[in-house]
Amino acid sequence: MTPPPLAAVPWTTPDPTSLLYFLIGALVFVVFVVIARLLARRVADMLRNRQIRPELAVIVGRVVAFGLIGLGAAFAVSFAIQSANIALFGIVLATIIASFGVQDVLKDYVSGYYVLLERHIRVGDRITLDVLSGTVAEIKLRVTLLRSDSGDMIVVPNSELFNRPVLVHGRMPPPASDATPTPPK
Repeated sequence: MTPPPLAAVPWTTPDPTSLLYFLIGALVFVVFVVIARLLARRVADMLRNRQIRPELAVIVGRVVAFGLIGLGAAFAVSFAIQSANIALFGIVLATIIASFGVQDVLKDYVSGYYVLLERHIRVGDRITLDVLSGTVAEIKLRVTLLRSDSGDMIVVPNSELFNRPVLVHGRMPPPASDATPTPPK
């Protein structure tokens, strides 16, 4: 007679191979934690050497460490329960989470390419966007810098310039090229 499906099964000693896989999983996790800490410190130092703001270097270092530790946890669990599906699920989940996290940044960069390529807005133009108004001081890939009348710097994400109506003051469109020139007399 077999016990019902959810009945309590008496505890038995695990076999040595499953203990070995559990220990390998724990060792993999420890290795990932050590590598994550070393790599996060290295990345933060490299960013500081490139004169990146210190708080940004710390944040990037923590993101690198967190990502590697999460990846290590997925690999460790997959070793412990002897299933590669857990590691694959962890990698897919991390990819989805990362894609949602960088969605706005990527939108700003792609919009920046269009702003720079189409050249509807140029450095020196006076523009109004909703309630913001100023002179374009610099156009970068992710943001456009405006100088307000009071001298303040306004940072506008390029996705805002790309997705909203922008009023460009005092610039006439180029003359139409399909007009026939009049012959000289």
